[in-house]
Amino acid sequence: MNDNALRIGLFGIGLDSYWPQFKGLKSRLQGYLGRVATRLKRPGVEVVNLGLIDTPEKAMDAGHQFRRADVDLIFLHVTTYALSSTVLPVVRRAKVPVIILNLQPAAAIDYVRFNAMNDRTRMTGEWLAHCSACSVPELANVFNRARIPFHQVTGMIDDDPECWREVGEWVEAARVAHIMEHNRMGVMGHYYCGMLDIYSDLTQQCACFGGHVEIVEVDELAALRKDVRPTQIRSRVAEFRRVFDVQPDCPKPELERAARTSVALDRLAKEHALGSLAYYYMGTGNPENEDTISSIILGTSLLTGRGIPVAGELEIKNVQAMKILDSFGVGGSFTEYYAMDFHDDIVLMGHDGPGHIRIAEGKTKVRPLQVYHGKVGRGLSVEMSVKHGPVTLLSVAQTVDGRLKLLVAEAESEAGPILEIGNTNSRYRFSLGARKFVESWNAHGPAHHCAVGVGHVAPKIEKLGRLLGMEVACVC
Repeated sequence: MNDNALRIGLFGIGLDSYWPQFKGLKSRLQGYLGRVATRLKRPGVEVVNLGLIDTPEKAMDAGHQFRRADVDLIFLHVTTYALSSTVLPVVRRAKVPVIILNLQPAAAIDYVRFNAMNDRTRMTGEWLAHCSACSVPELANVFNRARIPFHQVTGMIDDDPECWREVGEWVEAARVAHIMEHNRMGVMGHYYCGMLDIYSDLTQQCACFGGHVEIVEVDELAALRKDVRPTQIRSRVAEFRRVFDVQPDCPKPELERAARTSVALDRLAKEHALGSLAYYYMGTGNPENEDTISSIILGTSLLTGRGIPVAGELEIKNVQAMKILDSFGVGGSFTEYYAMDFHDDIVLMGHDGPGHIRIAEGKTKVRPLQVYHGKVGRGLSVEMSVKHGPVTLLSVAQTVDGRLKLLVAEAESEAGPILEIGNTNSRYRFSLGARKFVESWNAHGPAHHCAVGVGHVAPKIEKLGRLLGMEVACVC
């Protein structure tokens, strides 16, 4: 068993009294279940298929089996009518989200062939092989009364792309929930003074998403810099030149300083097994710490690009959003409003600090700066635009009652003039229009930061929220 794999439970349901009455029905339903199991298989996913559950006794045992297998999600394939007593013990014992698959073997019964059978028993058996929808209301009633959340996919086993797209989204959402459950988020430094909107409850984050928060010392990173060898610095500078579009006015000492910090940062991430990192630190009065933090941007951009998203300003909520988008395979770059362009009806958005280099339009530029974002700072920074085409914005927001919710918007990243100030910066067009989008987004009371990824993935995020029991608000 692979401990890192997403494990999906699968079972079908039937009624044991049917089998002696209707010849071939059981094997036919088992065939349906086998086809579903095959379609659920994909890299990084283990399918725990318990077959047809047709008695309350088998249901009780199946619940124990799913718990022992540590499944993350259960797909309940309703193959025919079955008693809810053969279902509730499975799901209640397993205590994981359940998706009801109401899947017929064909678009419709062949009425002419069916009515020509002239054998009421055979006709009933044929109907039972197609009546997956029959017991879904019964199951829904029992799940509701048992306070068990459930979700549904309705369609056909074959020749139904829409149905299997939806199933795929549930699997992807479960995979991301699994990643978040096991993520180790580093927290290094302190909040940027005065940004009340970004202050976060770490216990709440763990309670909602799972994972672990590792408090990391800036002093440790500064100490690790001392162990970096000259050969490592030269190698990392060469990597910078391969990965980035390093501008001619970047001083060699600054590249070497950034390289030293980047190598040390990689080691820090490895030693603490970090899957994400939120940081902010001034280092005032401590030259080694100040030297470390003021040379961190290129290293954090490399980490972000390889699946360890890094958020500045100790933006814990936003690094969670970045990790979610990155886990969906669409990136996840730090961003906020920059300005509005009422001529073109677009919103300029970006941020200083780390950029997600894998979702950049072209190579990410490296520029020297005297200050970052109007704050104290020095060293090198990155400038990029997000790839042109569809994008999704995601914010982990905190509601007035202290809960977390996911705020989502889909947009288009467009070509056009940006602010060439050494920061990430993009032009986004929203179906609502710039004015309406900004007002609608703000109405939910998010923090001023959010994450952006490439592609439209709002349906997957909505399913992730349902699996995590979180409210999801989609602005557009």
